[in-house]
Parts: sequence; structure tokens; C-alpha cells
Amino acid sequence: MQLETLISQFQQKDEKAFESLYNMYSESMHGVIYNIVRDNDIAGEIMQDVFIKVWHNSSSYSPEKGRFFTWILNIARNAAIDKTRSKAFKNSKKNLDAEFFVDILENNENLNDKTDAIGISKYVKKLAKKCIKVIELLYFKGYTQKEASETLEMPIGTIKTRNRNCIKELREMLIK
Repeated sequence: MQLETLISQFQQKDEKAFESLYNMYSESMHGVIYNIVRDNDIAGEIMQDVFIKVWHNSSSYSPEKGRFFTWILNIARNAAIDKTRSKAFKNSKKNLDAEFFVDILENNENLNDKTDAIGISKYVKKLAKKCIKVIELLYFKGYTQKEASETLEMPIGTIKTRNRNCIKELREMLIK
């Protein structure tokens, strides 16, 4: 079935269309969310909430503004970031096991396999190293531009410019 038809049916509250889109995108969304919250159970909860939110707000999606996947991805990413900023989440992470930090350090240079369910990793790897670092922090790790600026020790203006230019480069690769 054509994606546009599926999305249209989804917007008309067709449950089968919802199920199809869920099956297409849930693994990717879970991977992106997990890379931000670093907790499988919380990532699963957020993913469920994201799909409920997408279902209730399906009429706000417009193909003229961007791809459906990107729309859901932004909702998922924002929900995960909101969760990490919540007081309850911060309190639950105060006494973390050392394994949590070891895992972050070991995985810092690698994208989680689940985030590559749509095959974007091969394109990201073709970008310049400076682009890979910025995209990984902002889109796969859930950093804000300010946090990425501090982590990479560069001005926030540079982060914003690189992000814009790198995404443009990635978009051009995907269109070809």
C-alpha cells in the first residue's frame, strides 16, 4: 500500500492504518528514544505515549511541511527529551549503577542499531566527521544545541550552522 494512502487512512482514524504505521516505525522510534533516556522500560512507555499522541493529533500532520517519519521522529525525540528533564526522571537517575556510565562511554561513538531500522546510518557515516558528531549528539543522543556546544567545545552558532549544513547534505544524499 502506498504510504500516502496509509497516512490518509490513519488521519481518518483507521485502526489498521495505525497498526501498519506502528509496525513500520515503532522500532526506529524506540531506538531514538532509548538513545536519549537510556532505559528500555521508559523508552517503551514513551514510545507508546508518542503513538497515542500521534493518533490524537494526526490531523496536524501535513505532507507539505515534511515527511511523516520526520514528523513522528520529532515528536518522539521531544517526548524523550521532556522526560529526561522531568524531576521524577532526574530523581530516578541519582543513584545510577556504574554500568550506565560505562555503557554511555562505550556507545558514544556508535549509533544504536535500532535507530538504523530505516537505514539512515549508512548515509550519516558518509558525512564528514564534524557532521557525524553534531548529528549523533543532536538527533540520536537527544542533546540540546547548547549541550552539544559544551560537549564539542564550540560556539553554539557553529553548532547551529553545522547542523543546518549537515542536514542539508544528508537530505541531498537521500534524494539522489
